[in-house]
Amino acid sequence: MVYITRALVDVLLDLASDADPDRVATGVSITPAGELEGADELPSDAPVFTDFYLPDPGNPVNAVFGVDLSTPARQAQGQFVSHPVRELEVTKRDDLAEVIFVAVPPWELDERSFAAFDRRGERRALEVVDAQAPDRSLSDVEWKRGR
Repeated sequence: MVYITRALVDVLLDLASDADPDRVATGVSITPAGELEGADELPSDAPVFTDFYLPDPGNPVNAVFGVDLSTPARQAQGQFVSHPVRELEVTKRDDLAEVIFVAVPPWELDERSFAAFDRRGERRALEVVDAQAPDRSLSDVEWKRGR
């Protein structure tokens, strides 16, 4: 099972809609369910996709390969790609992550427009959760990193 927050799905679909007819590709990362508010029904160690990295549309490397090479691989456990004129499936240039979220028009959250796949292109079970990370300040983030 792949878990993703509703807020992240909404943002990703907005990015895809705004970029249409161009393709969007960006890294997405996880937070353990135990750190989220509203994810009490999930095991505390379950990975939930909660965050994304802003795509850089001006970087020609990103446009060619569909991946943000400036984001360290350990920070993005998944990838989101939009396919404005393709089917809801993983293509050869989308397979650089363990989990790939793919969206196609009409940019809505339903099983024909948004799905999760593994790197082999096989569809994964997807659950959208109404959870969110607790509010954090920059000092909280720096403290967790040991600064």
